[in-house]
Amino acid sequence: MLVAEQAAQRGGRVGVMDVCTAAVVALPVSGAGVSAMSKSAASYPLCSTDDISEQLEELQLTLGEGPCVDAFTHQRAVLTPDLRAAELQDCWSVFANAALEAGARAVFAFPLQIGAISPGVLDLYADVPGTLDVEELADALAFADTATLVLLGTQIDATGAPPTTGTAHEDTEDLGGYRAEIDQATGALMVQLDIGIEEAFIRLRAYAFAHELRLSDVAADVVAHRLHLTDDTDPGDDDG
Repeated sequence: MLVAEQAAQRGGRVGVMDVCTAAVVALPVSGAGVSAMSKSAASYPLCSTDDISEQLEELQLTLGEGPCVDAFTHQRAVLTPDLRAAELQDCWSVFANAALEAGARAVFAFPLQIGAISPGVLDLYADVPGTLDVEELADALAFADTATLVLLGTQIDATGAPPTTGTAHEDTEDLGGYRAEIDQATGALMVQLDIGIEEAFIRLRAYAFAHELRLSDVAADVVAHRLHLTDDTDPGDDDG
């Protein structure tokens, strides 16, 4: 898969930048970017393939409007084939003009989502007006799914998919079970700490990052009651 090829060229593990780069290669778009988004914490750009896509990410998060914001808010793809359309000028009065000035003419935004968890949005832009056909739209959704898996810490193998061989805990990633366990752990933290779903997910990610663990391993420990996070738990402290 193109994503794995991009990572191989860099000589590293698959990252969201590889997903963006592969999307630009495979689709009739000029650039791509991913932003981490949350209802309860500050949203921020994660990566972009060029200056224009970087500007688009920054603009939307700064202005609080645009296809990226709408895709995250409504959890659906937002396809904008021509930013000059009158209705868009009314809907995104500031962003539409700013995006045109930056050099974008079409923008396609896809929420990153597994179950109740939505860690961000994949944005694609084109410097000419245009649409995505059925196959291209399917490919774009596949890139969004891959970006979601990467952000959630799932290992991606040489085909660009979660590994299907090896031990169950180290190499195999059953997506259905993965989603269920993440959701269960998030729900458990919501109850334990009396916090919202986004904050609970942020706590899981912060702990996994601080301890250099896979998110799925941390979720499994929470669900099995091997790990107990409290209100005063520092992500870098062991609490189990």
